[in-house]
Amino acid sequence: MSSTSSPGRGRPARLDRSGTVDTALQLLDALGLDDLTMRRLADSLGVRAGALYRHFATKHDLLTAMAERMLADIPAPRENGDWDERLADLARALRTALLTHRDGARVFAGTHSTGAHTLHFSDTVTGVLREAGFTDEDAARTLMAVANFTVGHTLEEQAALRPADEADADPERLRQAVESGPFPHLVAALPTLTGTDFTAHFEFGLRLLIQGLRALGGSGARRGPGAN
Repeated sequence: MSSTSSPGRGRPARLDRSGTVDTALQLLDALGLDDLTMRRLADSLGVRAGALYRHFATKHDLLTAMAERMLADIPAPRENGDWDERLADLARALRTALLTHRDGARVFAGTHSTGAHTLHFSDTVTGVLREAGFTDEDAARTLMAVANFTVGHTLEEQAALRPADEADADPERLRQAVESGPFPHLVAALPTLTGTDFTAHFEFGLRLLIQGLRALGGSGARRGPGAN
């Protein structure tokens, strides 16, 4: 797991920033975010904890670099699709990138990376919308809405998929609470509320977003398939 070069006798290992991020992501997958500490990372790299601060002034800086790395392999949207298809491609790709790593959405949330991968993703989303006829302001706000929806959904998805002894959300606890009280409408909706088809949940929310954008875009945005 170590990304350091082999040190000479009596010499400390040399840290490589990129390799350190790789090791941090490996530790994240193995331990989860709560147990990912600078000390554990340093131990994995065979260095003292203080050596990490030459590359990352704080743990938040490390998390930001990890979030940036997660977006490195996001594929470009289809070239010939309508704007709504291309936007959906990008939202799905962001979700996939966050799901690739344990607690990926928790790492990404709140980091506000300004790295090249994050900016490229944001520029692509904004460009798809501007080219479709949305105003600059609406394109920018749509970027935030899509990112916030995707990250928020994935936060809840990954929380629900944690091991039972770590899970924040317990479907059975929700079921018992709803069925023990005067909540007939929630009882009717329980199969969906306690369901684990997170792709279906995500696609429903994404469809609502895109339908709202079609209405917002009016004649300025081309309507893609399934607009009825």
